[in-house]
Amino acid sequence: MIVFCALAFASVAAVLLALRAGSLGASWADVLAALGGDASTTATAVIRELRLPRAVAAFASGALLALSGALMQVLLRNPLADPYVLGVSGGAAVGALSALLVGLSPWIVDASAFAGALAAMLLVFGLSRGDGSWTQSRLLLTGVIVASGCGAVVVFMLVMTTDTRVQSMLFWLTGDVSGASRPWPALAVLALGLAVILPFARDLNVLSRGELSARALGVRTRGLRAMVYVLASLLTAVAVTLVGLVGFVGLIVPHLVRLAMGNDQRILLPAAALAGGTLLVLADTAARTVVAPIQLPVGVLTAMIGVPVFLFLLVRHPR
Repeated sequence: MIVFCALAFASVAAVLLALRAGSLGASWADVLAALGGDASTTATAVIRELRLPRAVAAFASGALLALSGALMQVLLRNPLADPYVLGVSGGAAVGALSALLVGLSPWIVDASAFAGALAAMLLVFGLSRGDGSWTQSRLLLTGVIVASGCGAVVVFMLVMTTDTRVQSMLFWLTGDVSGASRPWPALAVLALGLAVILPFARDLNVLSRGELSARALGVRTRGLRAMVYVLASLLTAVAVTLVGLVGFVGLIVPHLVRLAMGNDQRILLPAAALAGGTLLVLADTAARTVVAPIQLPVGVLTAMIGVPVFLFLLVRHPR
């Protein structure tokens, strides 16, 4: 409970820090005035209209990716499972970019991202079944192959599009929170996802010990797996549509939270969401302030953190 409360406090502090940090100086009084609805000054207007939606989008996307990664790791009993590593984020990107290239409406773009994420997840899980169960080596190899294939499709789309849109698409593919002007639906999806999955947290605890054990204890594993598949795809699709491809949040955050708080899904899932949102808010704040006025893609910073952690996990689990 102490760690959980610390994560909640850290998430609020990270959002408040993001509202104050930037090239335009703002005091804590300006932050409080902007949150209270006052936009009479330039600083409060910038905080309310630019920084607040960006901070909420970063928090929602980080929480969505962390929650999706935690669900995949429980489902596969594999600490290396992640939407980015397994190609689910790439599938969502292919779906979203396909809809963008033909000029479809925003809600169709969201639906296409969800369809791409679900298709990539089903493809990876289907091809990685060896003797009827998912093996760690086959899963990782299949995920790398599917992610590479999605990357090739994305490059083909970039080649076929106009020059004026290539730069914005490339920035989006590496993670861009600056264009997220409507973060509130993503926050609603996060709350809905937690509300849907938390009643099944006890079943996930049993499922994490093996499918046979779960069946013996009365858990309907097939329905639970299908629900987790769809929910993880939806969470990933919403995050990718909002901020683009941000890698390794779904990998490192659930694993670190599990080391600190144990593997009880009743606590792990909401704690991972808080930690993932906090991490991405801090990463986005650093991305727009470290080399200001130049803004770095937030996916670059998360990759710089995630790659060493991923390699450490591979060395720690040699089998």
